[in-house]
Amino acid sequence: MRISEIHVFQKDLPIKGGPYTWSGNSLHSVDSTIVKMVSDTGLVGWGEVAPVGPTYQPQHALGARAAIAEMGPNLIGQSILTPLLLRRRMDGLLNGHNYAKTTIDVAAMDMLARNYGVRVCDLLGGAAAERLPAYYASGLGEPDEITRLAKEKVAQGYPRFQIKVAGRDVAIDIAVVRKVWEAVGNRTQIVVDANRGLTASQTLRLSLACKDIPFVLEQPCSTIDEIASIRAQVAHPIYLDESTESPNDVLRAIAMGICDGFGLKLSRLGGLTPFATVRDLCAMRSLPHTCEDTWGGDIAAAACIHIAATVEPRLLEAVWTAGSYIEQHYDPENGIAIEGGYFAVPKGVGLGITPDESLFGEPVASFG
Repeated sequence: MRISEIHVFQKDLPIKGGPYTWSGNSLHSVDSTIVKMVSDTGLVGWGEVAPVGPTYQPQHALGARAAIAEMGPNLIGQSILTPLLLRRRMDGLLNGHNYAKTTIDVAAMDMLARNYGVRVCDLLGGAAAERLPAYYASGLGEPDEITRLAKEKVAQGYPRFQIKVAGRDVAIDIAVVRKVWEAVGNRTQIVVDANRGLTASQTLRLSLACKDIPFVLEQPCSTIDEIASIRAQVAHPIYLDESTESPNDVLRAIAMGICDGFGLKLSRLGGLTPFATVRDLCAMRSLPHTCEDTWGGDIAAAACIHIAATVEPRLLEAVWTAGSYIEQHYDPENGIAIEGGYFAVPKGVGLGITPDESLFGEPVASFG
């Protein structure tokens, strides 16, 4: 079974109730790149990547499509049955650009699972759970606004609530954290995410001012070195997110002992197969982590859920998808949704969703 066609689609995903804001960024819509891969046996697999604008990380939507165009013609004829060799072929054609390679990796795993009549999570080692905790991420907001949202999401059953901070007076962030804690307490796990937006001194100010409040501090500073300089003084567990731009970054962070867990994004690592490697590295050191991606629709969401299902439950912090912020489902019947603060692992073969291709318009590029 070999790749015979690759079709690339572009789709805008408006943000419900937008803009969505976080440290130094504001977003009204996300530009998603969708890949449809067809085998010589007629099987179809789907992949997706949706960078959050051009400034959040060194990835952007036009770059994804350009990278796929660089690789696409030379992937025709490659075997779907050998995912490792497919990955090596992509690496031989293009240095870096893991986010673009994610679309091919996920589409290949979707197709391979459909070929064997199993779910993607079965190919990745098997589902350790069929019901997975979700988390909700607030944008930046004032204390009363974020507290109201936190109470609402706790009432809906979310076991984890993420507060966005940074990019403003840290006193406001401290007030938000305190007010949320007073309102919801231990009824949910609180995560305070700076998206690299705090200086080392601001991080210390926030953590020490709230040292009586149990929360996870996610990616407070821009670099691993900044975090290392204050690690011993911070009063909270530290998780890395944006600093883990590849499996090697995760390995380096583990070796340095710089963090207590990770916010892992599928497209940052390069797809499901490298994510499985990182999952196993984290398991060796009992490091908890999330399974998520930047943004995207049902295809990206389903891929995140399938890899999350294979994580040892005690190490799975939560799953995040952009579905709470997007109106439209690609698969009207099997679209990914949260019920009572949890995701159900899709039951169908492959990713468990069949996108309505008419929603994507004409391909912006085709190979094969």
